[in-house]
Amino acid sequence: MNRNPMIARSIRYLLAVAKHQSFTRAAEALYVSQPTLSQQIKQLEEVLDVQLLDRSGRSVRLTAAGEIYARYAKRALGELDAAQRAVNELNDLSRGSIRLGMTPITEYLSAPLLNEFHSLHPGIAVNSIEMTQEDIERSVAEDRIDLGIAFTNVLTTKAHSNDIDSHILFVETLNLAIGKEHELAGKEQTLDEQSLEGIPLIMLNTDFALRRHFDVYCIEHGITPNIVMETNSLSIIIQTVRLGQLATILPESISCSHADLAPVRLTPELPYHTTTMFCRKGAHKSPACEAFAELMSNWFSSRCAQSTNKEIRVGKMAKPALSSNTKALSNA
Repeated sequence: MNRNPMIARSIRYLLAVAKHQSFTRAAEALYVSQPTLSQQIKQLEEVLDVQLLDRSGRSVRLTAAGEIYARYAKRALGELDAAQRAVNELNDLSRGSIRLGMTPITEYLSAPLLNEFHSLHPGIAVNSIEMTQEDIERSVAEDRIDLGIAFTNVLTTKAHSNDIDSHILFVETLNLAIGKEHELAGKEQTLDEQSLEGIPLIMLNTDFALRRHFDVYCIEHGITPNIVMETNSLSIIIQTVRLGQLATILPESISCSHADLAPVRLTPELPYHTTTMFCRKGAHKSPACEAFAELMSNWFSSRCAQSTNKEIRVGKMAKPALSSNTKALSNA
């Protein structure tokens, strides 16, 4: 019997039947006729010389052999899809796609970057998804996204997975951020930990690295923060702080970029953080992905250079901005 590998279509048909547990529903989902679908799967079983589906019950299920085959088939399809993208996008920046994962903080900082990339390469589709850092690392390792941009602790920028490379793009400090109508606005002072305890805060929830970094800071310095609101939306935090009743913790670049917000220095100083890029170790990088990574590295390098040459002012206070090193993905 001919044992040449079956085409990907037959494997997709098998996985669809396993998902829907029905030939009829699978055929409808794939927009093919049921006889065509059944025939393809039957031919696959003949080539493998094993029964992959149990058709005896009211619903169709994978056999034990089918479970094993499907597990490997999913991986194979993922590699085939990656190969197809690589071929189609080879040295052609007029079309293609990039899958990005960003934390709420980095997504906010990277909006101008996305706009610039679209201006340079309007034919490339960008799919940007808001995720936690853990989800970004997992998605990069599983090849569900091409690049991840995350907010991480400056001391723990190494990815948790051995399948991921991490590259520091930008380093800066955190500050208390207040609205221009807040009672502390315009006052020349540095707040200590006792003063911080009396300020009502709105914060990201504990799914996010910024919040966890702040919680560690509070534990280390014996601070009991007055967190009155939690959310998973940075936009809600910024709009709320602008009203002047509540404060929050933000990277200095965000609080300084809003005319209605101002950073306030704390003592002990809040921890530094990094904006870090994650990519899958050893994975093929399409020309579109390489172009985005290069633009991103250059863009963050420019931000670092601008920060080095200016002062960030809070009321009448001034502090030097932090410079940092950057590393391009293309040099990894």
